[in-house]
Amino acid sequence: MIEAIGRKVILLMALFWAGAAVQAQTVTIGLAADITSMDPHYHLLTSNQNVVEHVFNRLIERDDQLRMVPGLALSWRTVDPLTWEFKLRPNVKFHDGSPFTADDVAFSIERIPTIKDSPGSFAVYTKAITNITVVDPLTIRLKTAAPYPLLPAEMGTFAIVSKKAATGASSADFNSGKAAVGTGPYKLVRYARGDKIELVRNESFWGKKPQIEKLTFKVLTNDAARVAALLSNDVQVIDGLPVADINRLSANTELTVVRRAGTRLIFLNMDQFRDQSPFVTDKDGKPMTVNPLKDARVRHAISKAIDREQIRTQVMEGASRPTGQLMIPGLPGYSEALKVEPVDIEGAKKLLAEAGYPNGFGITIHGPNNRYVQDDQILQTVAQMLSRVGIKASVAAQPSAMFFPGQAKHSYSLSLSGWGSGTFEGSSPLRSLLSAEDKAKGFGAVNAGKYYNAKMEEVLQKALVTLDESGRDKLLAQATEIVIADQAIIPIHHQVNLWATRKNIVFSGRADERTYAFDFVLQP
Repeated sequence: MIEAIGRKVILLMALFWAGAAVQAQTVTIGLAADITSMDPHYHLLTSNQNVVEHVFNRLIERDDQLRMVPGLALSWRTVDPLTWEFKLRPNVKFHDGSPFTADDVAFSIERIPTIKDSPGSFAVYTKAITNITVVDPLTIRLKTAAPYPLLPAEMGTFAIVSKKAATGASSADFNSGKAAVGTGPYKLVRYARGDKIELVRNESFWGKKPQIEKLTFKVLTNDAARVAALLSNDVQVIDGLPVADINRLSANTELTVVRRAGTRLIFLNMDQFRDQSPFVTDKDGKPMTVNPLKDARVRHAISKAIDREQIRTQVMEGASRPTGQLMIPGLPGYSEALKVEPVDIEGAKKLLAEAGYPNGFGITIHGPNNRYVQDDQILQTVAQMLSRVGIKASVAAQPSAMFFPGQAKHSYSLSLSGWGSGTFEGSSPLRSLLSAEDKAKGFGAVNAGKYYNAKMEEVLQKALVTLDESGRDKLLAQATEIVIADQAIIPIHHQVNLWATRKNIVFSGRADERTYAFDFVLQP
C-alpha cells in the first residue's frame, strides 16, 4: 500500500512538473499600442515592427546595444564608392520551406515604394538605391548615385519577405496570413486587429530556437486593463508600463519592473511656414493676422518656458531623460556642445517682448493621448508652463489615429510628437523631421512645421556622402547644432522604456522599444 501511494505521489508530481513545463512554453504579452498590419512594409511604426520582426528577419539586425550584427546578411562591404555588396546567409528557409535567396532581397526592396495607402513609408530607406544586381543566389549588389555610407544601417530597417508568397499580394493578404511567410523565429497563426496576434515557434528557424513555443500579443491600450491583466496572470509581460504604477509593481514580489533608457525623442513642432496660423489667437481668442512662431525669438521663448526637470520628476516619475537635442549620448549625431535648456521665465518674457508680444498671445497645443508615455499629461503641463510667460495655451489631445492624419496635413500650429531613429543615428530625424519635403528622396516626410534651413541642408547632404565615420558623425552633430540654434523644434526629453514581467521571465529591455520574446529567458 505504501509503495502504491508513493508511486502515485511520484506520478502526480511528474504530471505537475510536466504541466508546468508546458505552461512555461506559452506566453502572452500585453501591448500598449495596436498593430495596424502584419505586412512588414505597410507602416513605418515601432509598435508594428515590434511584432512583425518575430515573423520576418532583416538583412542586418541590432543587438541590445543597438550595434549592427549579421541577420540574413552575413557580411557587407563596398566594392567601389557607389556599390555595396551583401553576402547572404546560406541554408535559410522561409516558413513554407522555400529557400531564401538574393531574389527575395531584391523583391523586398522593389516592393516597398509600391505599397498603397501607407501611413508611413519605408521608402525613405530605399530611395538611395539606383540599381540592384543579383550576382548569385547568395550575393546581391546595391548601387547608389553617390557614395552612401548609411546604406547598411538602412538595410537594417525593413524586413525581407518571400518573393514567392508576396508577389501580387496586398497588405490584407499578409493580415490573413496568406502572404505572411517569413524566415523568423515564429510563424503567424492569426492576426485580429485591435485584439490579438497569435504566433507559433518556427521549429526550422536558422538561428537560436526561442524557449517559448506559443506566443500571443494581446492589444491592451488601456493602462489600467494592461496592468490588471498582468496582476491576474492573464498576460505575463506588458510593455508601456504606466509610470504611475512603477512603485506599486516594483514592490510586488511576483513581478519585475524593467527600465531601459530609450532613443525616442519627445518634442514640440511649430508652424513656421504660414503667415497666419490656424490655432494662434490674441489674448481675447481672436485670430491673429501674423504668425508669431515664424520668429525664432518666440520659439526660443517657448523652449525657455518649459521646465524639463519638473516634467521628469512630476509627470514621468523619473522615466525620462531631459534633452536639448535629437540623439542620446553614444549615437552618431549627438553633440557634446548642446545642453538641456534651463527654465528661464524672465528670459522667455524678454524674448517675447523683443519679438513684439509683450503680453503674449493665445495658442492651442495638439497632440496624441495614447501614443507616448504620459503624452496627455505632458500636453497639460506644457500648457501650464507657457501660461507663466504670458502665452495662453489650451490643449487638444486626441487618439493617435485622429492626431497623426491632421499632423500629416500640417493642420496644427503647435503640437507634441515623438521620433525614434530607425537607423539610430542623427540623419534619421534630420532628414524626416527637419529637411524640406522632397518625395523623390524621401526627405521631410514628417516635417510638420515645414521648417527649412539652407545651411543645415548643405551640411546634412555632405554628411550623407562622407564615408569616414568620425567625419560623418561631426557633420551630423553640426547639422543638429544648426537646427537647435534656430529652435526648429523644441526637444523635451528621451523616453525611458518600461516593461513589467512575471518573476520567472527574465528580460533586460531594449533602447529601441522592442519586446523580443525570443530574447526572454524562462526560469522555473
